[in-house]
Amino acid sequence: MPSGHARIVDRVTTRLKLKQLRLLVAVGKHGNIQYAARELNVSQPSATKMIQDLELDFEVKLFERTNRGVVPTPFGETLIRHGKLIFAQISNAAQELDDINEGSSGRVVIGTLLAASSHLLPLAIEMVLEDRPRLAIKVVEGTNEVLMPELRSGEIDLVAGRLPTHRYREELTQEKLFDEPILVVAGPQHPLAVRKALTFDAMREFGWILPPVETTLRRQLDQFFLRQDQYHPPFALESVSYLTNRSLLRSRDYIGLMPAHVAAQDIASGLLVQLDLMLPFGNGPVGVSYRRNVQLSPAGEAMLQALRRAAARIF
Repeated sequence: MPSGHARIVDRVTTRLKLKQLRLLVAVGKHGNIQYAARELNVSQPSATKMIQDLELDFEVKLFERTNRGVVPTPFGETLIRHGKLIFAQISNAAQELDDINEGSSGRVVIGTLLAASSHLLPLAIEMVLEDRPRLAIKVVEGTNEVLMPELRSGEIDLVAGRLPTHRYREELTQEKLFDEPILVVAGPQHPLAVRKALTFDAMREFGWILPPVETTLRRQLDQFFLRQDQYHPPFALESVSYLTNRSLLRSRDYIGLMPAHVAAQDIASGLLVQLDLMLPFGNGPVGVSYRRNVQLSPAGEAMLQALRRAAARIF
């Protein structure tokens, strides 16, 4: 007699319809079967029956009813996530076929964090285009909190940048390419720009441009502030926009943190200044993340290899 896993796989591969998965994803989005049914242009009884059939086929309860609608169970959340991945893969396949039909050599969507955006990713793109000049590339900028869910759902092929700590380890491969130091920077007009051997006390009166709260670097900085007599900056702005941050650092006496390679060119040209203070944290791994146990497309594999070559050239 087949195992439970084999029995479910055999049943689902012969019975599952994409419309059922579309409904499942829609119910997860709306938290309401009626709204999901309306989106798919089916009756509510039909939608309810489709969900029940899915529960029978997978032998789990997918949703709990509440007074405000329905909430996915852990089983439901898992199946919704895999459903989104299936539809993303179908969309990617259709897009890749279109690209090939139009003479392209494939398509890759890569997410980038600040640490990869100035040197690593541009160099990798140059390298991959030398081999695949008609490759279609889409770059999506954001934080790990935004990019990693899109990577897990298949909307993004790869994410390059500072690797998140202790998250997504079961579903993603996180490959370190190099360690990147973090610099304390300011504009050349800043009162501390020419001071040597700074102490943190000298910085207390100035405002800071901070990484977003969901980032590892921000958590490290917040813990450091707490150890400095529970310090709170007199002004704090959260931003991941390099151009905005650079402009504010040059027009205001703010202090910021930047990956060394991101700030290097502006420091060399005098647009920014590295303050003479070493924080007891900040060196962190920069690398590339991609879905585990899912084969990259030829275009995605080419970009991964280019990222590795670019990192080797930088260091």
